[in-house]
Amino acid sequence: MKQKNPLLRIWELGASQHGGLIRAIISALIGVMCGIMPYIAAAQVVIGLVQSEKELSYYLFWCAVGLAGYIARTMLYNLALAMSHRATFSILKEIRQHILEKLPRLPLGTVMDMSSGRMKQIVVDQVDGMETTLAHLLPEMTSNLGGALCVTIYLFVLDWRMALISLISIPVGMFFMMITMGGYGKDYEGAVKTTQTMNETIVEYIGGIKVIKAFNQGKHSYAKFSDKVLANAAYYYNWMKRCQFKMSLAYAIAPTTLVTVLPLGWLIYRSGTLRMETFLTCIILSLSIVGPLIAAMGFIDNLAKIATTVGAVDEILTGKEQQHAQEKVTLGKPDIDLKHVSFSYHTGKEILHDVNLKLNAGTMTALVGPSGGGKSTIAKLIAGFWDTTKGTVCLGGVKETDIPLEQLYDQVAFVSQDNYLFDDTVRENIRMGRTSASDAEVEAVAKAAGCEELIRNLEHGYDTRVGGGGAHLSGGERQRIAIARAMLKDAPIIILDEATAYIDPENEAVIQTAVANLIKGKTVIIIAHRLSTITDADKIVVVKDGQIHAEGRHDTLLDNCTLYKAMWQAHMGIKGGEAV
Repeated sequence: MKQKNPLLRIWELGASQHGGLIRAIISALIGVMCGIMPYIAAAQVVIGLVQSEKELSYYLFWCAVGLAGYIARTMLYNLALAMSHRATFSILKEIRQHILEKLPRLPLGTVMDMSSGRMKQIVVDQVDGMETTLAHLLPEMTSNLGGALCVTIYLFVLDWRMALISLISIPVGMFFMMITMGGYGKDYEGAVKTTQTMNETIVEYIGGIKVIKAFNQGKHSYAKFSDKVLANAAYYYNWMKRCQFKMSLAYAIAPTTLVTVLPLGWLIYRSGTLRMETFLTCIILSLSIVGPLIAAMGFIDNLAKIATTVGAVDEILTGKEQQHAQEKVTLGKPDIDLKHVSFSYHTGKEILHDVNLKLNAGTMTALVGPSGGGKSTIAKLIAGFWDTTKGTVCLGGVKETDIPLEQLYDQVAFVSQDNYLFDDTVRENIRMGRTSASDAEVEAVAKAAGCEELIRNLEHGYDTRVGGGGAHLSGGERQRIAIARAMLKDAPIIILDEATAYIDPENEAVIQTAVANLIKGKTVIIIAHRLSTITDADKIVVVKDGQIHAEGRHDTLLDNCTLYKAMWQAHMGIKGGEAV
């Protein structure tokens, strides 16, 4: 798919505020044209002096014209900036809203593959980077180029020869500018990547500070952190160093209109084909080209950045969504049927190979097997976190792709070993399961989940803030809150991914009771490594190398599945038939 012109794409993203941006451009353009008036007034004053004009009113009039032009230019310029910034910040808000609305519609793998550092850079830094283009480049660069064009046209009206002479230095300066800008887009893309790497290292360093301290790896980890920061600084230093001389030449040469206007204009004047009044006016007006052009040239680096910036934002906004029906459907009893399911991540490597699995409503199924075999992938496909590459997943007799994502997510409660808690109160974290739940319902489900006592012992009880990611709570406490949240959701399908992994032995009985309450009357899928916890499952499915290796009840698998028997013996600590 061919990428759209970045400027046109930014204009599309700002569709809701086109009126404000257009008014800003018009206001800025009129302001720049008013800014030419002082030059015209100065030219008339000089002409008056050369012609020995004695009337004071003549000079007062042109001084007033120059002053009025300056005041009008200042007022219109500031008005234009106010309008463009108001429109721009509304657009940036909408873009961020679109990104945040888009993320839940993307496959989970797409989001998980994007590091938090890169996500922060796109949503915060690169969206902010669009502010200069929208608020400044569109009204200011457009109006400054327009102003310079108007002056040039007026010079051609006065004398075409002087107009051409006035423009000689500009293309020479722009030549050096273009040499610099030739590789600017690639250089800026490299700058984004090195900054992204630095951001990821910073996030990793801060997030792993406890491990760093616990294993006395501060020196090594800080060295890695420091190296990335220094590499980022070195990249920018070397980039600017390469550009500095050529940019200096561009800014030094482009404004030097008088270098050609004065000598060549004098020769034309001496030839008798150029009036003194016209010559003086052209000298002054040639200077008025410089200001707008210098201002416009200041935005050229922003033009080079746009493609990278828009590309990063569009990576999310135009990302491929899961293709599901929009109209709600009627679902039967919550049974699950995987038919010839194969699945590949974006890397193209196939993880699941022709999986067929039937899970009856109201039963408990355990997925076991070696790590990396595909257990979690199967569970997440059932939960709708991805769509299958081949084959179908049916829920309640309906293909999942025929079920709207919102309805599908309502059918499944997913409890993993690393459930995330938001930096909010315990009460609101539980209420995430069903936002319409009353305080009484939240407290009732907390009691059923066996975590009422731990909540009451917190400093502010249910109103205690848990910190980012639940950092103020232990792993077991976070897990119990997550179970309560899933119970409040009351979904017909429950997926437990090693849900009791963080539970200490003295609280395990409480949690097992909570889990029993959670799964009562539900279709349950358990991903388990502790095989002793799933011996009563209605079905145990052994998953190996992306395929169903065996399935059956515990006793049957012990007799008929060598892999399951070996896993059971390893779990129970049996060697040679004797306990060790």
